[in-house]
Amino acid sequence: MEELIRVLDYFGVVVFAVSGALTAARKGMDLVGFALIGTITGIGGGTLRDLLLDRPVFWLSAHEYVLLTLFAAWSVFFFGRAFTPRLRSALDWADAVGLSAFAVIGAQAALASGTSPLIAVIMGMMTASFGGLLRDMICGEPPLILHREVYASAAAAGAAVFTLLHEWPAPPVVTLAAGFGVALGLRGLGIIYGLHLPAFPQRDPGR
Repeated sequence: MEELIRVLDYFGVVVFAVSGALTAARKGMDLVGFALIGTITGIGGGTLRDLLLDRPVFWLSAHEYVLLTLFAAWSVFFFGRAFTPRLRSALDWADAVGLSAFAVIGAQAALASGTSPLIAVIMGMMTASFGGLLRDMICGEPPLILHREVYASAAAAGAAVFTLLHEWPAPPVVTLAAGFGVALGLRGLGIIYGLHLPAFPQRDPGR
């Protein structure tokens, strides 16, 4: 189980770092910019989680996370032309897998730190989406998690299911699979059907 979680964690870091690097590419950044944005996107959410939980920041002792973000970001810099529209579409699904993995990993980390179930859900959502939020803020992009499309809400739902089954308690493999599956399913519906939450209707600014 621990090995599976570690693999999913690595996968999410790489996919999110690629997402950050693609944003850096659109902005015409240099190697340092790619490294910075890729790293922030890949490990930013987990960093904020650990700081708020007052626990050691995970990548300070596990240096492979930083190396993975650098490898992913610079791969986009040097081989960016290989990212065709079809591949970018596939990356949406890879990003959904990373989002789902981070949601349950973040909730698990919070519960292991002795937090309440509510805080565990928040930490799961934060781990999954705040790296992208930091990326968008730094790059001057509209934050994805503030769009109507299901994204952070999918992570929160997956973290909530994981936390509920953890407190029940259910077998660890069932808890992990259910939380991951709910997050992935909801994010998948957002990708396929444009599923989104209700939004406040925009008004004419002149009125």
